[in-house]
Amino acid sequence: MPSTIRDVAREAGVSIATVSRAMRDSTSVRPDTRDRVMAAARELEYTPSQLGRQLAERRYAANGIVFPDLSGPYYAEVVMGYEDVAAELRRSVLILSTHGRADADAAVRDMAGRCDGLVVLQRTVSDEVVEQLAARGTRIVLVARPPVGDLITVNAENSGSARALGEHLVAGGARRIVFVGDPAASPDVAERWQGLSDAASGAGAEIRLAQCSELSEAAGAAEALTLLATGDLPDAIACANDELALGLLGELRAAGVDVPGQVQVTGWDDVMAARYADLTTVRQPMRELGATAARLLDDLITGAARGIGDPHTHLPTELVVRGTTRHGG
Repeated sequence: MPSTIRDVAREAGVSIATVSRAMRDSTSVRPDTRDRVMAAARELEYTPSQLGRQLAERRYAANGIVFPDLSGPYYAEVVMGYEDVAAELRRSVLILSTHGRADADAAVRDMAGRCDGLVVLQRTVSDEVVEQLAARGTRIVLVARPPVGDLITVNAENSGSARALGEHLVAGGARRIVFVGDPAASPDVAERWQGLSDAASGAGAEIRLAQCSELSEAAGAAEALTLLATGDLPDAIACANDELALGLLGELRAAGVDVPGQVQVTGWDDVMAARYADLTTVRQPMRELGATAARLLDDLITGAARGIGDPHTHLPTELVVRGTTRHGG
């Protein structure tokens, strides 16, 4: 039977971690200790494996990502961007969806013990859990979430593009605007609501919130039916994401509403379906959010992140004007 790292450690009278460091010619091991380890390894004809080194150093060559669910294109794109970079870095990926899990906190803690670091997307777990994991040494990068302590964050810009979107709607004649979403449920949605509100109030337009916590096509369709039932449609409906907007747009068109003649409709994200629906939206770099987080996490794990400047990365977004809104003249 081939010798193991435990055999070498026993023969040399040192710990497994010391054997691993000595085999890597680490300067943290005294020369005489390293000589003793290497002599034991030669005598036992021991050849270190990559897996053995990882286990000895409590490294796993695996990173984890925690996200709400994969039911919509936004999360799928972020996770794919993350996995693309992880593959380039030759790291396996552990994924955890917290949607509907009563034991989400425990599941995240368990994952943290089985990987080298975590990317945590949105408010999947509380700040308290994030702080506890960071305090015990877990490397963490937060995505689409406000800062927690001095942890690294990656966010897409929301406020400026939301103001630009609101100004575009007003320029197209909108005096009454409805925003569909739930600012309390997501920091991103809160920033979009605030940016739109700033633009509307600055132009003397009215804006109101149609609170909707589920960001799905079905929820958008239901909101359209609610608005149609009032018999008094607003001039513009700005949705917190494209899925809401696509569901809403389908019901409005089915009811014979002229979009954008009667009502302007906008979304957010610029998913592929939005392009086919000719939907005005805000494009955000969904894949790049995941890819950037993966690179930053790897920098944390390898030590390359030491001495970095601003730990908070903001990726740019862009207003994309299509056929569901009117161009101001």
